[in-house]
Amino acid sequence: MEEAEGSFHNVAPKGLLRVNVQGALAKHFVVLAFTDFVALYPGIELHIGEDDRLVDLVREGVDCVLRAGTLQDSSMVGRRVALMVQVTLAGPAYLAQFGEPATLQALQAHRAVNYISSGSGRALPMEFTVDEKVVEMQLPSIVSVTRADLYTGAAVAGLGMVQVPRYRVAGKLPPGTLKVVPGDFPPPPMPVSVLYPQNRQLSSRARVFAQSLFDIFEAAG
Repeated sequence: MEEAEGSFHNVAPKGLLRVNVQGALAKHFVVLAFTDFVALYPGIELHIGEDDRLVDLVREGVDCVLRAGTLQDSSMVGRRVALMVQVTLAGPAYLAQFGEPATLQALQAHRAVNYISSGSGRALPMEFTVDEKVVEMQLPSIVSVTRADLYTGAAVAGLGMVQVPRYRVAGKLPPGTLKVVPGDFPPPPMPVSVLYPQNRQLSSRARVFAQSLFDIFEAAG
């Protein structure tokens, strides 16, 4: 009732806001911007959780989550706040052993580091853009991981190819640690979205938080 009354009287958002953010996104983009958010909305008390897993928003009492990737859960709706450029990477030792794939067909002789989805429990396929269409490929793998830092680390160790948003590696690794796999088949950009249950009215607190995240990613380019 207080939320509804405040919306009629243009009252500044206030109260407890529980959010859950994906770890890599939070550390790189979001955390430093929280200072501006709490200064702009002093009436909002933020409770922040960090996870890569699928969160049960209703059971865990979370208002909204920030996640990267294509929305799989039809019970969730949200707002896209960014599209992140992705790259396909491999370590020099791996490329020395398997070669650099020049065509999409040549990729079939390669292997990937599998990233296991917390939602489905299955390995996510690699994606490539060919003639403006996205082609999925499930390459063989000897290593599977469930966290972003392990995913990149396995590629550095030469265990297979990976696909990651460019920001995760740009300027963060010593030169020559990983190399962009060449070819005219780049991975499609990865969407980043603020999500919430479709049967829940989004509070004014969550709305201004979503707008803040949109502004953060827009400023980051």
